[in-house]
Amino acid sequence: MTSPVWHPFTQHGLNEPIPHIVRAEGAVLHLANGATLIDGISSWWVTTHGHCHPRIAAAIGRQAAQLDQLIFAGYTHGPAEEVARGLIDLAPCADGQPALKHVFYSDSGSTAVEVALKMALGYWHNLALDGREEVRSRILVLEHSYHGDTIGAMSVGARGVYNAAWAPLLFDVDTIPFPAHDREQACLDALEAACAQKPAAFIVEPLILGAGGMLVYSAPLLREMAAICRRHGVLFIADEVMTGWGRTGTLFACEQAGIVPDIMAVAKGITGGAIPLAATLATAPIFDAHRSTDRARLFYHSSSYTANAIACAAAAANLAIWREEDVLGRIAALAEGMATRLDELARHPAFAHPRQLGAIAAIDLVAPDAGYLSDLAPRLRAFFLERGLLLRPLGNTIYLMPPYCVDADQLDSLFAALHAAGEIFGAQP
Repeated sequence: MTSPVWHPFTQHGLNEPIPHIVRAEGAVLHLANGATLIDGISSWWVTTHGHCHPRIAAAIGRQAAQLDQLIFAGYTHGPAEEVARGLIDLAPCADGQPALKHVFYSDSGSTAVEVALKMALGYWHNLALDGREEVRSRILVLEHSYHGDTIGAMSVGARGVYNAAWAPLLFDVDTIPFPAHDREQACLDALEAACAQKPAAFIVEPLILGAGGMLVYSAPLLREMAAICRRHGVLFIADEVMTGWGRTGTLFACEQAGIVPDIMAVAKGITGGAIPLAATLATAPIFDAHRSTDRARLFYHSSSYTANAIACAAAAANLAIWREEDVLGRIAALAEGMATRLDELARHPAFAHPRQLGAIAAIDLVAPDAGYLSDLAPRLRAFFLERGLLLRPLGNTIYLMPPYCVDADQLDSLFAALHAAGEIFGAQP
């Protein structure tokens, strides 16, 4: 029987197989037919400590039997309060003190970005009402960025085939060139010039652009970007949806640059990948610009499941794991193992541009037809699936972002499959 399910980023007209997963643990997915898959991309970058982590699963069960859902407009509950305080304590600090002091909950990375953009525009709107500032409404973005698939998030992401149908809905932005090795100064010069025009905010994926091709840039460059924004009074928004929760080697990528954004979006690994939740953290001035005796100035944003108690309980368990276990030690060991194997793979003539940041590794397959809409990525996905691996290349860019519990044998299987893919799909010398 044909399934009625409409899957994301899936062209159903191609009739590609859609594996049926029945259970999971650690880095392994179990299929209905008895086969297994190594989850090499953390099920779209969300699973950190491993699937069905006992501490997180237990917390979900306990909370589901106590309080499942509560309207969050004017009400609160323990898990949401606990997670908010935990996030503030773990977030990037200024002079050793928490600087991101307020937490607004939502349910996905895309909505966390929407909230961040609305906070930024609301900040300038309310300051203008008081006559303290002029209205600022322009948003600066980094070339090749991806921030989600809702309207605001698409507007601040790269334009292309994946959002062309909705172009009439997207607002205009100013794009800063990506700081490739030979364009770093051009990037900074463009940002300086754009900030001089008094935009509202600059939004970035810190240190690595995910869906844009796993493009890496340096921490000093990120620090200088933030400094330019600070000099011009432009709000700096860090999209840590993918980069957060240890992916880049530190809890949050901004730590490596020693910066504190004005607004920071987090999601994906916030619950260890077990259940949807997101949060947008803001500094006191952002919150204070919305705080008033005038109800017209409140922050008009919500969803029915804002701060769902079960999701917050999962996040609280995740925060406890980060506080009580050596997660960064596991990430460092994983990063070392990935680096050794990536270095070996990079010697193969079918591959180019190896790059790694923490527990993220990527390499480009040299192939004659490597565009986003070529059939290379689907063929690679099928190739990896046949070998018991869940990998999802971005065009000709093959990347690994496994859960932190992945073991050496599983890493060997992942990199061996990449080597085999180079032999079969790479351009012949």
